[in-house]
Amino acid sequence: MSTQPETLAGEGGCAYARPMFFEGTFSIDASGDGIRLDRVLETAMPGSGLRLRRRLCDEGRVLVDGRARKPGYKVRAGQSVEIGGDREMKTAGELGLRIVKCENGFAAVNKPGGVHSASIAGKDEPSAEGVLSELFPKDTPELLNRLDYLTSGLLLVALTPEAREAYLRYEADGAIKKFYLARVKGRLDGIISVRSRLDTDDRKITRVLAEPDPDSRRWTGVTALSHDHEADTSLVRCLIMKGARHQIRAHLSSIGHAILGDPLYGEGESSSGLMLQHQRIEMPGFQAEAIPLF
Repeated sequence: MSTQPETLAGEGGCAYARPMFFEGTFSIDASGDGIRLDRVLETAMPGSGLRLRRRLCDEGRVLVDGRARKPGYKVRAGQSVEIGGDREMKTAGELGLRIVKCENGFAAVNKPGGVHSASIAGKDEPSAEGVLSELFPKDTPELLNRLDYLTSGLLLVALTPEAREAYLRYEADGAIKKFYLARVKGRLDGIISVRSRLDTDDRKITRVLAEPDPDSRRWTGVTALSHDHEADTSLVRCLIMKGARHQIRAHLSSIGHAILGDPLYGEGESSSGLMLQHQRIEMPGFQAEAIPLF
């Protein structure tokens, strides 16, 4: 197992040493039986901080018997632990993540486009989920929603198990409102409710079906805000309550108003990126919003 330390500037101007990578394989002996994975890693990674060890787990870089496990997983004697490490770790600041608000057990984190929301087991790409323990070192953060890689805006985080359970109740009751801003092709006026059912099963591109979805939480409410006559584009606000994969992108494209910069449902990528932002979230006891980008 090898390390290469790097000195970085932490919050408040404090400096700390961050190993750029760890790699190696070791077995769990009797003394480690029943211990959390992020704790037992310390014996194989002397000098490492708990936040770093949690990030390694969250990013899918720690395998137990060949399977990626989360920090709280309790290992058993005889299991094999593999730490992969052929890439540099990135901090929350390097990913462009920023805490917008913390309240009542929840936090909102602003994510730029071009950053993964969630960790992907076996993949090397950094993610917002992989650095949550860095952003909230005193809590047990859990990512509650995901944004597409190209989509910017708010990620909601539960800081306690109780907050996570509350979020699931609110979502089931339709008590969560997620507002997005999008710049779309063509002129769009008024208010539209796109109710088409979506087929997301095992497909890169979500299909919009002819029949309506009976679950109103899966509808997309679209409100026109302004129209740029010269560019022939419209700024719209979209409201969803329980989003499906690519819901807003697919729904807007299905009514002839694809989002600018959309490589799947529109006319391709642009230098400005995908013009879709999760701008505001509202639910009982918590509201947060990001600075509008468009």
